[in-house]
Amino acid sequence: MSKAPRFAWCVATGFGSGFLKPAPGTWGTLAGLGAWLLLVGAVRSVGGPLTPWLLLGSPVVVTFLAVWAAGRVVEETGLKDPAFIVADEWAGIWIALTPLLFTATLQPQPVLLWVARLVAPFMLFRLFDIWKPGAIDAAQRLPGGWGVVLDDVLAGLLAALIAWPLDRWLGAQSLLHPELWR
Repeated sequence: MSKAPRFAWCVATGFGSGFLKPAPGTWGTLAGLGAWLLLVGAVRSVGGPLTPWLLLGSPVVVTFLAVWAAGRVVEETGLKDPAFIVADEWAGIWIALTPLLFTATLQPQPVLLWVARLVAPFMLFRLFDIWKPGAIDAAQRLPGGWGVVLDDVLAGLLAALIAWPLDRWLGAQSLLHPELWR
């Protein structure tokens, strides 16, 4: 059994957020959401023609990085899917938040609306990550890092599929009825 590099441990534990108690998965998801917001802000502030591709590609990069890191840590510890590994939550929440990149309007919107737009994919992702309906549960049986991460990727995809129309509706409400968000 080889020892996982320190970087694998940092990534796998969501830079330490996986060690927070109780509910390390929820803490890891919150840390992943915060990291996503920082990334989106940084990439948009720089701008340029690659901005959409960087933002759309980032969940893919995080997913493969999570599979690698989780795989290394699982190999070292001998544990199937320890709770302190939350890189899978980072990958899942980044996927669940992706619809916001398409539905965000350039018009100013109240903070409360943005909170609702972030909470919806967060709650949907956590619901599907905990509940694990159908194929999401089956994905856990894959070996190594794939078994740790793929169920969260599928939970993120399912959350994104529901969050997209919900976010479009929330955005439309803000434009039609701005008094709702004051």
